[in-house]
Amino acid sequence: MVEITLSNQEMMVAAYAGCRRTVASRARGLVPEFGNNPLEIWGMDVEGAAGEMAAAKALNLYWDGAVNTFHRGDVGPIQIRTAIAHDRCLIVRDRDSDEDNFVLVTGLMPTFRIHGWIRGADAKRPEWLRAPQGRPPAWFVPQSELFSVQTLARFSEVG
Repeated sequence: MVEITLSNQEMMVAAYAGCRRTVASRARGLVPEFGNNPLEIWGMDVEGAAGEMAAAKALNLYWDGAVNTFHRGDVGPIQIRTAIAHDRCLIVRDRDSDEDNFVLVTGLMPTFRIHGWIRGADAKRPEWLRAPQGRPPAWFVPQSELFSVQTLARFSEVG
């Protein structure tokens, strides 16, 4: 696990990217996919963007804060999953690519923990499949099953 603290400037850039994502979604008429309150989406988009920035900082990779890039990596070819609580699992959904690498980031601005990563295909184990609170089924990968973030560059098309 690696801990990253964003600077004030980095937090502003992430907040701007998150707000742009929410506005772009609303302009396209998109509704929250997994039943979230529309007001919560603002915070989720902002903190999600900040989690991506923290992961990029930890991996020494460029983060562009792009909008409307749903099926491309969040940081280079890597997918970032951000959760507020530090005890959360990494969530992989059915539509997620088996070939992509997924990184779990937890926390709130300014400080995040980058817990580790797993390849999409390896995350989709039957024992990790759940459908909590009536949401669509997804795989919830325990943190103990993630590979160290320091090993990610060896298994990704990074750098």
